[in-house]
Amino acid sequence: MKLQEKVGARSVRLALAVLAGSTLFAGQASAQDDQQPIQKVEITGSAIKRINVEGALPVQRLSSEQIAKTGANSVADLIQALPSMQGFTVAAIAAGTNSGGRVSASIHDIGESYTLVLLNGRRIAPQGSGSAINLNAIPMSAVERVEILTDGASALYGSDAIAGVINFILKKNLQGGSIEGTFSQPGKSSAGDSSNFSATYGFGDLDENRYNVLLSVRHDEQSQLKATDRSFANTSFRPFSWNGNNYIWDRSSTSSIPGNVNATYRDGRPNNATSTIAFNPYFNANGNCGPMQLPSYNNTATAQNCGFDSTSTIEIVPQSRRDSVFGKVTWRATDSIEVFAEAAYSRMDLTARIAPNATSITIAKGSNLYNNYVRPYLTAAQDANLTSSTANYRTYDWGTRDSQTITESKNFVIGAEGDIGAWNFGTGLTWSQNSIDERYVGGYQKNAEFRSMLANNQFNPFLAVGQQSAATKALIANSIYNGSIREASTTLKGIDARASRELIKLPAGAAQIAFGGDYRNYHYEQTPNATSSDIYGFSASPAYDMERNNYGVFSELNVPVVKSFEVTAAARYDTIEAVKNHLANREMGKKESASTYKVSARWQPTQSFLLRGSYGTGFKAPSMLDIGQPLVAAGFTARSYPCPVNLAAENSAYCRPGVAQYNVISGGNENLKPEKSKQYTVGFRFEPTSSWYVQADLWDVKIRDAVSSVSEAQIFDKPDLFRSLFTTFVDPGTGQTLWAKKTLSINIGQTHNQGIDWETSYRQKFGFGTWTNTLNGTYLMKSDYTVPGTASDWTNNMNYFGITDAVSFRHVVRLASTLDTGAFSNSLIVNYRNGYTDASATAYNLATKLNETLRIHVPSHLTIDWQGKWQATKAISLRAGVKNLADRNPPLSLRASSGHQVGYDARYADPMGRTFYMTGNYTF
Repeated sequence: MKLQEKVGARSVRLALAVLAGSTLFAGQASAQDDQQPIQKVEITGSAIKRINVEGALPVQRLSSEQIAKTGANSVADLIQALPSMQGFTVAAIAAGTNSGGRVSASIHDIGESYTLVLLNGRRIAPQGSGSAINLNAIPMSAVERVEILTDGASALYGSDAIAGVINFILKKNLQGGSIEGTFSQPGKSSAGDSSNFSATYGFGDLDENRYNVLLSVRHDEQSQLKATDRSFANTSFRPFSWNGNNYIWDRSSTSSIPGNVNATYRDGRPNNATSTIAFNPYFNANGNCGPMQLPSYNNTATAQNCGFDSTSTIEIVPQSRRDSVFGKVTWRATDSIEVFAEAAYSRMDLTARIAPNATSITIAKGSNLYNNYVRPYLTAAQDANLTSSTANYRTYDWGTRDSQTITESKNFVIGAEGDIGAWNFGTGLTWSQNSIDERYVGGYQKNAEFRSMLANNQFNPFLAVGQQSAATKALIANSIYNGSIREASTTLKGIDARASRELIKLPAGAAQIAFGGDYRNYHYEQTPNATSSDIYGFSASPAYDMERNNYGVFSELNVPVVKSFEVTAAARYDTIEAVKNHLANREMGKKESASTYKVSARWQPTQSFLLRGSYGTGFKAPSMLDIGQPLVAAGFTARSYPCPVNLAAENSAYCRPGVAQYNVISGGNENLKPEKSKQYTVGFRFEPTSSWYVQADLWDVKIRDAVSSVSEAQIFDKPDLFRSLFTTFVDPGTGQTLWAKKTLSINIGQTHNQGIDWETSYRQKFGFGTWTNTLNGTYLMKSDYTVPGTASDWTNNMNYFGITDAVSFRHVVRLASTLDTGAFSNSLIVNYRNGYTDASATAYNLATKLNETLRIHVPSHLTIDWQGKWQATKAISLRAGVKNLADRNPPLSLRASSGHQVGYDARYADPMGRTFYMTGNYTF
């Protein structure tokens, strides 16, 4: 259905759209004689097509030109830089995790699993068994614009869209093509440089030819950035000053080269109680720890270890390559109906390199290694009552641990949209899959070969770096595992349909109604490809074959009460079935059904002023793994801890000596309840002239029965309270039983997030050009949650590194200033994030020679980016830019979670430094 408006009003709207990405006045003009047609469009957050207006919901729109001016190299760079985004996953944490470089979005710090990401208004397959989308699956070269709804949309898109929606809208009906290439390089060195190349072409016009074919391809490359390339991140022995004192923060590892020894013996106490001592034979013999090591600053009277500088061996930005392609064929079947088929494919190849493998090696009593390196440093009583002896060794001669992850995203949609009579409709069939293949390609030992070396005394874990014999080096080269350790995939199959029409004519306008429904099947599979028989000390990934059906129906009604006031109401009913565990041949969890609703309103008493608000509910079922995951090995604690007193009293033989990292075991919970939310927004927009506007929206989201887990800091701080979250772990390398921490999914309690999104923009015309300034930000007022294990003990992460190992920032602000002067355009972007109180850390005071527990203040972080554009001809444009003009380093942080980087928090600051880039574009 076409509406009309005056030419002058339409021009004003188009100008405002360029200025602010949205318009206040659209849709105000009534039909007149000398008017031009305007198409109704579907806006993210509503199923009813209407003129592109500033509506009752806060929707931010980014055009392709606005995206280009940010200098973003990827979808993640674009989205994660927005002030309204907090709490997302960054690619850099692939250094030390199995994320594979996954990047996500999280609106308002509510969480990535509550933020719905859509491609052309439809869901795509998540990575893993939950709902979080890997933004690497989005083909950036094909993106026409992005619409971000910073308000819950559960009643329309599905019960889990609690935080909001990000809708990537791809190009359509394109004639002609473009070729673009970008090269980027940090100023400090070529390390960390990146490049991308894309080509897009379309032919056929839907209006003239009744068809259109579009194809877009892109290739990206990112080189590695090593920790040693940056002075602020290059060592595990991080020196710093605080309150006038000089400290060393020791993040070294007690798995060293030459190896440290743990010796456990019966100490004569009742019940065969044991004690453990730790020492380094090389240090005892030579008076020093050898290369890349120092005596650990965390040593105790019974643990005298050498600490290995593992940080100096890692990379802080992984190497990656990515290829993506998007194609779409559209056919106008009738004058009012279009049929389309679209396909998107991306493949990301990421290799993350971390420190050489930390390996436990049993040293048998009476062996040559024991007699030469262990017994000389034991008392006669310790030797006589010895129960076990283990070398904690760093396999440096095998090289760094290199993990290659191939991530493939595939998305196919066949659908139709258009008008049938008074109804506007859209429908589609979706098949989407996200799959990964995780491979070890360096640094891990083959089990049989490594054990053979130990059994035949062909390898000595107490020699320094590079001192193994030539024969041993040859054996080492032949004992490196290279192959896949696991494959996993999530497949989404779905069908959706919606229809809308005018319902009845009212004095203030036409009431409109929409109906719709969708069905989705999620299938999550994981196949382990390696076990401890293949890799020494390896804990195999579990096998999964889980499936679940989701389906729902919704309706939406828009009523113009009076000319200046309209109300929209939406309701939805969702059913999420129980998880079908095909390997166990049973269902897990329960079938859950719930109704959600949303009511919104906009009041525009004058052309320059708008009030808007909404209230709604949400409902989110736990992920399949949250419900069905068995207890599986999940790495180590982020920090080192002394053995809890109550665990030592139970069985001291399971304790690690001194201060050490403990194994982590994770699992699901079949008794999880669904999460439920209530949220509202209240906002305004004031636009007294075409040159200036200001807007703000207060948002509030409350969630109960939130699914999460108790953090390791809580568990080790109160081990008596959380005794049920400790278990034992059998080291697959040595067979030794040790205490371990459990991470279990639980309904952790309640959360309450609240804040204000605000924005103002001013445009000034001069004789030589136009100067536009847009300042926006998010002011966070609440980031509260109940402490796990309690019902009403509230805490928060506001400007504070909380027990969830994260920070919620009160102020995130962005200023964009652009001067357009004909063929030239210059833009400055200023990004600001306030300071915060850092994680609790233990550091060595160089003056007192004692360890102290402290929390430093991490200062605010401000960076400035510049970009210049030259439109050389109608077909050729060149962009050049500098990110982080002042070359500001990330602020010092003593956090010990979320990746292996030391000295800064990779989630909150970019380690690249001043970076130069250039982009060339040719359009034909």
